[in-house]
Amino acid sequence: MVRTLGSATVVSALLLAGCGGDLAPQTYQGQTMGTSYRVIADCLADMTAAIAEELDLVNGQMSTYLPESELSRFNRSPGDQWFAVSEPVLDVLSAAQTVSRASGGALDVTVGPLVNLWGFGPEVMQSATPSAGALVQAKARVGHARLELRRQPPGVKKPGEVQVDLSALAKGYGVDRVAERLQVEGCTDYLVEVGGELRVRGTNAAGQPWRIGVEVPDPQQAGGIQRVLSLDGTALATSGNYRNYRVVQGKRYSHTIDPRTGSPVTHALASVTVLHESALWADAYATAINVLGPEEGWRLAQSLELPILLIVRRENGYEERYTARFEPYLL
Repeated sequence: MVRTLGSATVVSALLLAGCGGDLAPQTYQGQTMGTSYRVIADCLADMTAAIAEELDLVNGQMSTYLPESELSRFNRSPGDQWFAVSEPVLDVLSAAQTVSRASGGALDVTVGPLVNLWGFGPEVMQSATPSAGALVQAKARVGHARLELRRQPPGVKKPGEVQVDLSALAKGYGVDRVAERLQVEGCTDYLVEVGGELRVRGTNAAGQPWRIGVEVPDPQQAGGIQRVLSLDGTALATSGNYRNYRVVQGKRYSHTIDPRTGSPVTHALASVTVLHESALWADAYATAINVLGPEEGWRLAQSLELPILLIVRRENGYEERYTARFEPYLL
């Protein structure tokens, strides 16, 4: 399975009883990538097998938990030599590298050693907080710029100690794969959601664009809706910084690790929601902005003209901030 590192599920779909076409919509749901998925679509044929095929393909390529996945075999491979990969893996790595460069390294698919070191990965933390020496050693194994990509033939090269984890992008990519498969099969109205990342097209049961709720970023208000969006032909990803954390000697440590510093973020950004044509890119930018925080993240979004919604912690509650390109989607 592909597990999510550094991303919280903070969206909910509203008015999902069906679609606006002539066909009765079908709902498909199950487990994938360490989380759940849900698809609502008005297809002529039963799409159960097709949806499973697409998600299983992504899992088999990009999982770090399946020992024979493409990514796991790459991580075990000797360093400093080209390793042949499929085009989907290369496409996801290429998108990650683009966002890494644009964000100054806030998104880094090699950040795993630091995530483990702070107690948010599969490895058990050995002490309350990492020692300075352990932090230096972990940072020495991190760095997206140390990866080399090759298009023809598709391949990746890394130093031997570097490991890649695509958890910050694989869910979004899986959403895109399923959405594109539905379109090939002639489905006109659909919602595809994997672990909170989603993509929609067409209309809901009321014949209106899909209505998607962005959750209040507060565990004390579980299920509360901060904003409702009207979407059609759009993907959405939200990355949050309030559910997954550790408290050590009274101090709260976020699960969001900044690859540039090697430590959990300390800024006031509670969650960021990003809209894009592709769930892969929405996922990647949401992760990067969640690391950057409310000021740096805002500047990145403005420079790239991204539609984003920031929810920032303040002493008396939460403050919203959204770009001009996000405003048309608000209800």
